[in-house]
Amino acid sequence: MNTLYSFRRCPYAMRARMALRYSGVAVDIVEVSLKAKPAEMLALSSKGTVPVLNVGGLVIDESLDIMRWALAQNDSQDWLLKDDPVGQRCIAELIEENDQVFKLQLNRYKYPERYPEQSTEIYRAEGEVFLRRLDELLQVRDYLLASHPSLADVALMPFVRQFAHVDREWFAQTPYMRLQAWLQWFLESDLFTSVMAKQTRTL
Repeated sequence: MNTLYSFRRCPYAMRARMALRYSGVAVDIVEVSLKAKPAEMLALSSKGTVPVLNVGGLVIDESLDIMRWALAQNDSQDWLLKDDPVGQRCIAELIEENDQVFKLQLNRYKYPERYPEQSTEIYRAEGEVFLRRLDELLQVRDYLLASHPSLADVALMPFVRQFAHVDREWFAQTPYMRLQAWLQWFLESDLFTSVMAKQTRTL
């Protein structure tokens, strides 16, 4: 059995679980306590961060690599936009901006006490730049890059969710109505609700 070491609320683990679920890859999901990481996970990946996927001895310990591995097994709805080279480049660019820039802004906004150099409002405004870009992409379609979800949508959604949930009232009154609807669609989707169900096996 394939084993995924995960933490339910981690956005990196969320996107890995969604890709695995979508692709139909059967996995035994182990919910990890981040305060007491299991020795079996650390033996596979010394990084000590989730998610970690063990597929018959093949260890994949980066969420995006897990997503791409899963889609290589089955991508029935074309999340990879395989016949759209421009779309593929856009996927890569959006994920890079999310992971390298927006995630840092999200951390500062969510935990301002750790970053006293600036106010919460300034950190939120910095993150808003990315939200605005995503909302603009949604002007002409329901998803970021195509008429259906792509790898970019699923890779970014857990981070947008986390940003929105820092202050839900603020997010609800922003002008980013298309982004709000996009996020709500994912939150109510079978794909997301299924991977957020609590796991019975915990280490």
